[in-house]
Amino acid sequence: MSFFSMKFSKDRKAVLHEFQNTAGIKFKNIELLDLAFHHRSFSNENLQHLRLNNERLEFLGDAVLGMVTATRLYKTMEDKLEGDLAKIKAVVVSEPVLSEIALRLGIDKYLVLGKGEEQSGGRKKKAILADAMEAVIGAYYIDSGFKLAEEFVLRNIIPEIEKAVDSKHIRDYKTLLQECFQKKYKMCPVYELVNKTGPEHDKTFWTNVILNNVKYGPAKGKNKKEAEQAAAKLAWEMINLPLDDNLDDK
Repeated sequence: MSFFSMKFSKDRKAVLHEFQNTAGIKFKNIELLDLAFHHRSFSNENLQHLRLNNERLEFLGDAVLGMVTATRLYKTMEDKLEGDLAKIKAVVVSEPVLSEIALRLGIDKYLVLGKGEEQSGGRKKKAILADAMEAVIGAYYIDSGFKLAEEFVLRNIIPEIEKAVDSKHIRDYKTLLQECFQKKYKMCPVYELVNKTGPEHDKTFWTNVILNNVKYGPAKGKNKKEAEQAAAKLAWEMINLPLDDNLDDK
C-alpha cells in the first residue's frame, strides 16, 4: 500500500534504483525510498505536498538503528560495562558518523530539498544527511521487515563500531568535557548562545561554554549543536585536559 501518491519520472526511478544497487538493498515499494529523501524544506515550500517529507521515517529509523546497534554491542562486547557500551553507541549513531555513512552511500545526490536549502548547501549539511540516513533505515524496515533492515544497518555500523573501539572517530568534545568537568567539579558546563548571523536560510550560530564561571569562546557552527561542539572543543584544548584522561573510572 502506498503512503502517498506521486508520479515518478524515468530519471527519478533510475536514480532510486542506482541508490539501491549502491546500498545493497531492494525496495518492494520504491515510493517509500523516495519519501526517505524528501527533506521538510521541500514540503514547506510546496504546500500541495505538505506531508511529503522524511521526518516520520527518520523517527522510526532512529529507533531501529538504536536497537540494532545496542543489540550488537551487547552480544559482542561481554567485557564492557553499561557505561562503556553507551559511550560507543553514542559515537556510532551520532550525526557526524551517520552523515559520513550517508555520503559514502551517495545519499546527498538523491535528496529532494527546497530551493532555499539547496542554495545554502543543504546537500552537504551533516544534520540533513544523518536524518536522511535514519529515514532510509525506517523506510526499509517498513518495506522489508526487521531482518533485512538489521542486515543493512550492521553492514554500515560494524566498521564504525570498530573505529569507535579503536578511538579512531572524531571525538565528541561536548560529552568528554561534561564527563570530565562533572567528575572534577561536580558541575555541568553551561552553553550560551551569544549571536546569530547571516540570512534566515543560512545562519551561523556563535556560542560560549561556561566552566566554573569562566567563559570559553565564542565558537561558531551552522546550527546550535555544531556551535556547542566547537565551543566544547575550544575549551577542552584551552584548559589542556588530556585526551586520554580516564573518564571510565566510577
